[in-house]
Amino acid sequence: MTETRASSPKAELFTAAQAVAAGTDFDELRVGPTGLFWNEFRPQDAACRIWRWHAGHAERLTPDGFSVRSRVYEYGGGSFCLTDDGVIFVNESDQQLYWQSLEGGEPRALTQGERRYGDLQFAGGQVLAVEETHAAQGVEHRLVAIALLDGQRQLLAEGADFYAAPTLDASGQRLAWIQWSRPDQPWTATRLMCQQRLPSGQWGEARCVAGTSEPQSLQQPRFDEQGRLFCLSDRDGYWQPWGETAEGCTPLRARANDHAGAPWQLGACTWLPMTDQGYLASWFEDGFTRLGICSANGLVEDYSGDYNRFRSLNLDTDFIYAIAASAVSPSVIIAIHRASRAVQVLAGGTVPLAPEQISRPQHLRYASGDSQAFGFFYPAMNGEQPSPLVVFIHGGPTSACYPVFDSRIQYWTQRGFAVADLNYRGSSSYGRAYRQALHLKWGETDVEDACAVVSHLAERGLINRAQVFIRGRSAGGYTTLCALAFRNVFRAGASLYGVSDPLALARTTHKFEGDYLDWLIGDPVQDEQRYRARTPLFHADRIKAPVIFFQGELDAVVVPQQTRDMLKALHDNGLPAEAHFYPNERHGFRLASNLAHALELEWSFYKRVMESGE
Repeated sequence: MTETRASSPKAELFTAAQAVAAGTDFDELRVGPTGLFWNEFRPQDAACRIWRWHAGHAERLTPDGFSVRSRVYEYGGGSFCLTDDGVIFVNESDQQLYWQSLEGGEPRALTQGERRYGDLQFAGGQVLAVEETHAAQGVEHRLVAIALLDGQRQLLAEGADFYAAPTLDASGQRLAWIQWSRPDQPWTATRLMCQQRLPSGQWGEARCVAGTSEPQSLQQPRFDEQGRLFCLSDRDGYWQPWGETAEGCTPLRARANDHAGAPWQLGACTWLPMTDQGYLASWFEDGFTRLGICSANGLVEDYSGDYNRFRSLNLDTDFIYAIAASAVSPSVIIAIHRASRAVQVLAGGTVPLAPEQISRPQHLRYASGDSQAFGFFYPAMNGEQPSPLVVFIHGGPTSACYPVFDSRIQYWTQRGFAVADLNYRGSSSYGRAYRQALHLKWGETDVEDACAVVSHLAERGLINRAQVFIRGRSAGGYTTLCALAFRNVFRAGASLYGVSDPLALARTTHKFEGDYLDWLIGDPVQDEQRYRARTPLFHADRIKAPVIFFQGELDAVVVPQQTRDMLKALHDNGLPAEAHFYPNERHGFRLASNLAHALELEWSFYKRVMESGE
């Protein structure tokens, strides 16, 4: 493999290690009187640390030995909040709450035990949080409040299967949150709940504000300065802002586009209500994101500028803050002056390639079956057409890909591969109907879309149909294996901690996704034949293309045995297949050394397949 790498001058210019090193990312912006705060992930040590922008410079707050990351619902989110003179965060190793002074020093533990916490909000001297406990009788979730002074715990709500986004109004008298019950998922049907504080100081009975009359997914509840309650609802087909009225919830004036993605993680902020029922929001248009302030009469002040992806929004009287990205810029922390619209980059944005070396995304809209699908096409950078193609399948599957600078996509385009990054039917950011199109169709519709894009690009002379590869992570690994088993389109494939046996996954997966497979495929008992028909493990003999697997040994979502069983089945059928297991990785690789190792091995694998004629 070393000799192969040395023979390619482009690999020397942009190595796997460089591609991975460019993977610094940000999450969870918080703004307060003492500055702007964010959580920063660096793949070099796979740690997440809080930084503060104050007095014109950034400083790291999280000391060595701590990493700020929640594992509630396994995917976490909402891992820190601000107090008057410090931050409260979830420590990754023990999942407990800690308070840290802005003056520095060792963080002080607020909780102890086996509970996990996430979606933190601070109000009235207490941390509001989603709490998760693992016990012999199962995994339970509830809303709690933890006092900053002494760690005293108060139960706020329990009884539902899942909770998210606890938030208090400015007076501290109204508490709102999102909850849902099995078998629903947070992107299929949830409820907006609210309760009033009684004169005694206790909370009154919770009432459902929205989500009972018809299935709808609600997320990101917000109170404005006047104490009015708002949220995002997809009742009219897209996640759009709705507000509470005497008659119930009514929509605000909004674009007919999704104003959020699927809530796989807690703590998202893609919109904020403002005075006079205006609001700050980001929304999707053909997969690209816009940012603007929307007034009550429907007028929009566009603040998108040079960026096309915005998340974790915040604002004060002078600035809009966001985590932003574009086709030529990885994630950055930006401050946009509301009056002049001047943009200041506070952190991030280091690009490892010159602008002329970057492959730019081209929007894909193509026919697939009796419908259409979407995605982004990145041309190979060697100027040769038709070129080999790598089809990227995102995880979820109710997730999405975005047209922003991804150093690992550029790694492929630098080596003469084109990339098709797909938002197959079932992906979020294209409305509820598109998202629901995967219902009972997983392993069919997504596979159809993955194969159809090959025909679409080949017919235009952009790619070499004989040199097409497919790769996917998690649920994307399942689509990859199904495409290899049930279609004869791809030369080889890569499954990164991918699902090979949905029935086995149903038996071992965590609570958050415990009913997801029923929605995607059907009831494991009543629809067993459907499962068997769509299980790559049971049809390993139909796979004729070489496969490479990458798997974390600590994975609690797709357990390592799934990959071992699939590998054995392929070997038993005499198929060239290899697997690489990483003892210190969970579901989704984080360590730079492992990410670079996997990227290099995957490229070498495809190159070997092309050279050998396998």
